[in-house]
Amino acid sequence: MHIVSQAACRVDLAGATLDIWPLYLFHHNPITVNFAVDVLTRCEIREHATPEILLISEDTGRSDRFASIAELHEAKRFEHALAGLLLRHFMPVGGALPSGGFTLRTHSSSPAGAGISGSSALMIASACALAAFTGKTIDREQIRVIAQNIEAQLIRVPTGCQDYYPALYGGVSAIHLRPDGIRREALLVDPAEIERRFVVAYTGAPRQSGINNWEVFKAHIGNDERVHSNFDSIAAIANGMRRALIAADWGAVTTLLREEWALRKSNAPGITTPLIDALVDATRQRGALAAKVCGAGGGGCMVIQIEPEARASVEASIAALGATVLTSRVRREGVTVDAMETEVAASAIA
Repeated sequence: MHIVSQAACRVDLAGATLDIWPLYLFHHNPITVNFAVDVLTRCEIREHATPEILLISEDTGRSDRFASIAELHEAKRFEHALAGLLLRHFMPVGGALPSGGFTLRTHSSSPAGAGISGSSALMIASACALAAFTGKTIDREQIRVIAQNIEAQLIRVPTGCQDYYPALYGGVSAIHLRPDGIRREALLVDPAEIERRFVVAYTGAPRQSGINNWEVFKAHIGNDERVHSNFDSIAAIANGMRRALIAADWGAVTTLLREEWALRKSNAPGITTPLIDALVDATRQRGALAAKVCGAGGGGCMVIQIEPEARASVEASIAALGATVLTSRVRREGVTVDAMETEVAASAIA
């Protein structure tokens, strides 16, 4: 058996952090708005005749080797913890186990700490690959639940739900966060317009989303009135962003992005940095309309709204400050899984 699964990262436009349970329960009509970006993560599983289990993260260089699934379950720690924790879930002690060994390889095209959900997209790709490999039929919402819960085990702080939906479905989404459940709405927005009007830039400085989100989470749960009020406004902005995108009202998108960033910066120290501030200022001088960080901030990526004719000058100003322009192409499709029956490889090193 040979499984290959791919899932896309995301760029959030409004409502991030509201998607962490139970924060959204304290605000009126909370939603998060994002789009899948064509920065891909990949999981490949290949059987081999020898009994060992090999876990390889190609982009980080981390790997684990186990003599069996039983030995994997006994491990105190993993080098490739994302794969190890998912395997413990999909191949539990006492459950049906593969007769031979296999190699699980992962790769993320997202820069480390980019803030565009590289780890969450890789969770989706890997969970879907393991579901196919173990013969389990799991619907997309349950895959989201599994991926979100195991990622919380991995980073050891509460996680939000928004990152998993672009990976699962692609396109442009509004994630509705309701007491009776979470629902993804596909927004009927021309992807080509998103691609023309936004630039995604990696600052080159990784961020720790769990740290920033945890600080905001603690302030919110601790009844910090300023943070709570900010998120009331952010929820309203996210609803406005949904309406503006559907109406292709790009002027309203500009206003909302600026308002969202101003509020988000005041939630906790470290959400912005001198480099992020410099990029906002430099790109605006070269024709950008608005900008904000992706995800929790503190580094990582920024999304910058532009007039289409200003792209070259905006991208030049990003490069001049040492940042990197990433693709803004919208990934139209959700997670893909290809399963092939093949001859079993002779060994784990193939």
